[in-house]
Amino acid sequence: MPASTTAPAVLTAKALLLDMDGTLVNSDAVVERCWSDWAVTHGLDPREALKVVHGRQGYATMAILLPDRPMAENLAENAVMLARETADTDGVVPVGGAPAFMASLAGLPHALVTSADAALASARMTAAALPMPEVRVTAESVRASKPHPEGFLKGAAALGVDPADCVVCEDSAAGIAAGQAAGMRVIGVGPRAAAHAPTAHVLDLTEIDVTASPDGSITLTLRPASV
Repeated sequence: MPASTTAPAVLTAKALLLDMDGTLVNSDAVVERCWSDWAVTHGLDPREALKVVHGRQGYATMAILLPDRPMAENLAENAVMLARETADTDGVVPVGGAPAFMASLAGLPHALVTSADAALASARMTAAALPMPEVRVTAESVRASKPHPEGFLKGAAALGVDPADCVVCEDSAAGIAAGQAAGMRVIGVGPRAAAHAPTAHVLDLTEIDVTASPDGSITLTLRPASV
C-alpha cells in the first residue's frame, strides 16, 4: 500500500533494481517530442499515445496503439525510434536527488533494469551525468517488455539475490506491475507512480536515504514530503 503519512517508512533489501526513464533520468521532453510526432504520423492522438508509452519498449507501445499491424513492422519502426531517441538528449536531466542517490549505492548490490536498449541507456545516463551501474538489463537482454517481470528477474539473478530480497524503484504503471509480478517490493518514484499501488511512494529520490547495514543488507528510509 502506498505510504499514507509523513512518518518515515523503512524497507530493507539485499539489492536494488532501478528503472531509468522517470526514475533516475527525466527524459520526458524527448519522449514527448518523439512519440507525439510518431502518433501524428499514424493518425493517432498524441495525448492518448503518451498514456501508454512510459515504461514499455517501443515495439510494445506500438502494438497497443496499432493492434492490427504486423509485429515485424513494429520492430522495424522501433529501431528507427530508438535511433532518434538516442540522438536527442535535449532536456535530459537527472531526476531530483538522483546524483546523491546513485553515489550512495556505490559498492552496494544494484542493477539498472530498463526498457531502453544499451545505446539509449548510455546516452541518457551520460546526458544526466549519472554513473552507469555495472550490472545492466537492457532491451537486448530480454524477450518480453515490461510489464512482464523477465527484466527484473534477470537483474536479481545477475546479482545473485532472491527476488523477494530485492526492492525495485520505478515510475510507470508497466514497470510497477513488472516488479510486483517478479515478487518484489516497489518504491514508486514521481507523479506517475502514485496511482499504481507501489509498496511506497516518493516524489523524487531526495526522499530516499540509503544506509549499508553491517549484515550486508541495504536500509532504505523514505521521508515523503507529501503523499
